Amino acid sequence: MTIAKQFQNDAPSRDELRVNGLIRSQSVRVVGPEGEVMGIMTTRDGLRAAEEAGLDLVEISPQSDPPVCKILDYGKYKYEQQKRRNEARKNQKIIDIKELKFRPNIDDNDYTVKMKRARKFLEEGDKVKVSLRFRGREMVHQDLGVKLIARLQQDLDDIAKVEQAPKLEGQLMIMVMSAK
Repeated sequence: MTIAKQFQNDAPSRDELRVNGLIRSQSVRVVGPEGEVMGIMTTRDGLRAAEEAGLDLVEISPQSDPPVCKILDYGKYKYEQQKRRNEARKNQKIIDIKELKFRPNIDDNDYTVKMKRARKFLEEGDKVKVSLRFRGREMVHQDLGVKLIARLQQDLDDIAKVEQAPKLEGQLMIMVMSAK
């Protein structure tokens, strides 16, 4: 097997680090197990220091010149990295866009129910898309729709901000709100 093929087979994937014998550089900057800088030394000397400590030599920053290597327990390091990734994924909030549909001549009780629903969505961290549909002769009374949208903005002003101002697209007036 040629040397190039050997390195291709041994090359770590993008998220893995080079460890011990996989480190290609002739000289490396070594950081000890307690975080102390041991200085620039040959890779062989770094491996020897790691072996004496009973740990691994891990290439932390391969782009720097010379590459930075740290003496640590690689298995424990990988386990902690995986735990951090899982914790970050668990705390991640996916923002959904919830749509509420209104009509210009909506009754007060229906408006109150939909406004409370919008408030609940915003408190959960979701965005709210307000769609106001005009049908037939209602297009003549667009001012009713504008008043309704303004009323909704005013009622939700304490917890929401307008992300997309109300605009008329055909028979729909659309506005997007998000939590402050």
